[in-house]
Amino acid sequence: MTKVFEKSPAFFDTFTRKPSMQKTTHYCPGCGHGTLNKIMADQIAELGLQDQTIIVGPVGCGVFIYYYFECASVSAAHGRASAVATGVSRANPDSVTISYQGDGDLAAIGTSNAIHAANRGENMIVFFVNNNIYGMTGGQLAPTTLIDQTSMTSPDGRSVLNDGYPLRMAEMMAGLEAPVLSARVAVNNPRNIRQAVKVIKRGLEVQRDKKGYAFIEVLSQCPTNWKKDPKEACEWIDDVVCEQYPLGIFKDVVDERDPQKRQFKRVGFAAIAKQLGLSEADGDSSQQVEMAQDEMRFKFAGFGGQGILSLGMMLSQLSMERNMEVTWLPSYGPEMRGGVANCSVVVSKNAIGSPVVDNPNVLVALNRPSLEKFGPLMPEEGLVVYNSSLIDQVPADVKGHVFALPATDLASEAGTAKAANVVVLGFVARKTGMFDLSDLETFLGETFKKPTLREVNVKAVRAGWDAAE
Repeated sequence: MTKVFEKSPAFFDTFTRKPSMQKTTHYCPGCGHGTLNKIMADQIAELGLQDQTIIVGPVGCGVFIYYYFECASVSAAHGRASAVATGVSRANPDSVTISYQGDGDLAAIGTSNAIHAANRGENMIVFFVNNNIYGMTGGQLAPTTLIDQTSMTSPDGRSVLNDGYPLRMAEMMAGLEAPVLSARVAVNNPRNIRQAVKVIKRGLEVQRDKKGYAFIEVLSQCPTNWKKDPKEACEWIDDVVCEQYPLGIFKDVVDERDPQKRQFKRVGFAAIAKQLGLSEADGDSSQQVEMAQDEMRFKFAGFGGQGILSLGMMLSQLSMERNMEVTWLPSYGPEMRGGVANCSVVVSKNAIGSPVVDNPNVLVALNRPSLEKFGPLMPEEGLVVYNSSLIDQVPADVKGHVFALPATDLASEAGTAKAANVVVLGFVARKTGMFDLSDLETFLGETFKKPTLREVNVKAVRAGWDAAE
């Protein structure tokens, strides 16, 4: 057995990306997270589960859990740890999957994810750290805040009439049919820690034996946000918190359940094609786009309102129709109208690792700020197309093969300045050799149903195509 004061072998000796974390944890003094982490690490090591363990970390006080445990780790979006752990467990059926969550992450934004994972009886163990308050964000009212407990957002105390009752998650999980173990423990004194060790060990054994879903709620002291010193906080758990959150094992049917192993298989194209009414020929790689290289990375940028995102979407749709792998990543926020809006498009013959485009092969800049921002990122062999109707000077540090295209003027001649993005589509399609003019005309005919819009956009794409000659 690991000695109490020894560093667990399940902890990193040195976390090379954050060596300062090896001297101390990021938790506040007196916080219960560190004690829980120590118990988990000791039991993972004692049961010999370290090489099988995958921990899914939350958004909250436990967000940096991957700094400490020398095992596989995954970070999840806020409230989604139970959902991510479901995917991890299903894709790695031999793993010991741990979802580590706080009261905001699990009992507020993540309630539905947590309950449905429990209801399915997923092979995972969930550690739910309940400190009755939102710790990381400054001490606001949480779903687990006690009746009459004060917080930053309940200065007069939690009111049943206004705020409802505290959520007792361990009891809720015990009421579901699928979970095999649901318990509440505390880490505030030696007696409670000894009991917590026993329960946590049993929960990990459930995962080792593939018996299903285990839920362990852990009452943790939070001196910082409770405005108490560590000693007072530990005593407060015994004197007050346990009155509303009694410790105990609320459900344990582990011995009655058989191990469960879900079938894991990948769905082939033929099965998907059958559901969608497609034929095998629809997935024929011979129909793919002709490209100079296996992957093309596009950056489309300009003022919000110039149709930049639509331009990226049109190229993406055309590429998907040719059975290419495609990602389209727009830029949202205050840039959208009036600022430098942009989108990134990756078109590839193979699986795409990331939709982020830091070094484009092709840059389309419809205004000068876009050319100044992204032009220096281009490789020497890249293609740069700028809207010479609005840009009268090219910055000296722009790299690549640079082409001036009076996109706005050509669109106006076609019938509307709003079609400048379609002019660019025709120009880029011809310069890259990715599509024929007939492909573009057919696509626009299917996209724009009104005859007047169809006519204007077909004229615009032809103007761009001719300008690329």
